[in-house]
Amino acid sequence: MYIKANLKILQISASYKPAFIYGGPIMSVAMLCEQLSKAGHPVNVFTTTANGDHELDVIPGSSAFIDGVQVNYFKRITKDHSHFSPALLKSLWKTVKNYNVVHIHAWWNLVSVLSCVIAVWRGVPVLISARGTLSPYSFQNKHKGVKLLIHRLLGISLLKKCHFHTTSDRENEAVRAIITPKSITNIANFVKSSPLENKLIRHISSPSRLIFLSRIEEKKGLDILIRSLPELTFPYTLTVAGDGDKNYISWLKMLAKENQVDHHISWIGFQNEQKFELLREHDLLVLTSHDENFGNVVIESLSQGTPVLLSKKVGLSNYVTKGGLGWDCELNPGDISNKLNHILNDTDELDRIRKIAPAKILADFDSEKLLKQYIALYNGITANHQ
Repeated sequence: MYIKANLKILQISASYKPAFIYGGPIMSVAMLCEQLSKAGHPVNVFTTTANGDHELDVIPGSSAFIDGVQVNYFKRITKDHSHFSPALLKSLWKTVKNYNVVHIHAWWNLVSVLSCVIAVWRGVPVLISARGTLSPYSFQNKHKGVKLLIHRLLGISLLKKCHFHTTSDRENEAVRAIITPKSITNIANFVKSSPLENKLIRHISSPSRLIFLSRIEEKKGLDILIRSLPELTFPYTLTVAGDGDKNYISWLKMLAKENQVDHHISWIGFQNEQKFELLREHDLLVLTSHDENFGNVVIESLSQGTPVLLSKKVGLSNYVTKGGLGWDCELNPGDISNKLNHILNDTDELDRIRKIAPAKILADFDSEKLLKQYIALYNGITANHQ
């Protein structure tokens, strides 16, 4: 199924490439836009100059082609995660009727919420990809009171007028527990990988090499992983690849020292293109998140043949365990250490996963297959719009 010739899609995201500081969601949104554009479907992106505490080195109000996608960058006037951008909202009000679908990525920021209000008010169908921001955990995590107030006064009535896209069964269930949208469709993220042609699949090393690769924040549960390390019964190293709040990282390093495991841990900061080689060089990816709607790094790791241990709160945990590509665990130090001790002693299973994982990921997350699903979703929304 193909997008109709006259179908115009506006993608709205509070942040966009090259603001990689925001982690996986940035790459997921960008890859969706790039795949649509590459297939010949014009895509327009409205975003802000947000780049953490700083701004992107772009001209506010300008339009640029980023990897084949037309991106409009608007100035934001708040430096926090609210990303308030009057210029973006003004432009949206003027132009939104030119589009057949407005696809909004994430929630709980003023770009997403107010853009949704404008699109619904102006009668343009809205598709929302919550990207982990509409789950029971997200309501409890930060600014609980404000979120509940917004949800009761505006969110419930607004979101039921929208269509929803989720990326895993777990996220689908979480969204359904909170709201009843016009429709809800489950389609996996596009995830960039690096081909393994002519690259040797390595065998488990000694000491065993564990890796955590993600944005470092409380949601990721890195503190729980650190607390599990004293109970490991095998030689190991842990590579922590990612950036985050400096104070929080300092606290984690102190926690590692208190648990007498700091000499096992290497903190190497944010990794981008080199992350695939880094994943390939390790024996096991560990992601012990409190909440994860999908988990791009899981697919990235498996594409390189590196097995994974995931908390049961990670969206892809069912896919991994059912497919025999890794293990899951409860979110407590005791279960994590028990699973790690079991996994790293089962070298045959680790080697089996290394051999089968790349091909399975390539087949299950084929870009052409995913693109057809997204196109069908857009077409279905416009066909049923009244």
